[in-house]
Amino acid sequence: MIRALVPLALLANGIAAGVMLGNAIGLAAHALRLPYAGYVDLIKFMWPRYDPFLPITNVLGFGLDVAIAVTVHGERGTTGASGLFGLAAALLAVLMAISLLKNVPINKYVTALDPASPPDDWPERDPRASWKNWNNVRVVLSMAALIANLAGAAVLL
Repeated sequence: MIRALVPLALLANGIAAGVMLGNAIGLAAHALRLPYAGYVDLIKFMWPRYDPFLPITNVLGFGLDVAIAVTVHGERGTTGASGLFGLAAALLAVLMAISLLKNVPINKYVTALDPASPPDDWPERDPRASWKNWNNVRVVLSMAALIANLAGAAVLL
């Protein structure tokens, strides 16, 4: 069973980490340069494409990491692997909490805006810098989880 779970965990975490990193160095950076209407249009276009895709891959990676950590715990020759997969699961749990508590509310706020009519207080309420900062934290967590998963897989080899 572990022979199937480990590649699936690496695949889910690797895809999510790659998409998140690509977003951070490309689209999110571009969003900071856009005028109000272009930014709102971009988020309205992107959000339904990234959500539910990224939540699904992160939840899948989390679940697989937990299953692997529990399955290999205490088995001979797997010293450290359980802890590494557990660490990856913990990192993904923090990532998902940040998503739900920080980034998703910002996305909901922006998608509710009218691109043709910015709020009067837009300069004070512009969430791009906050979203970018939280997203960068999520990217680091995702990459760290991938490194923990790869290390765990190496221990199992």
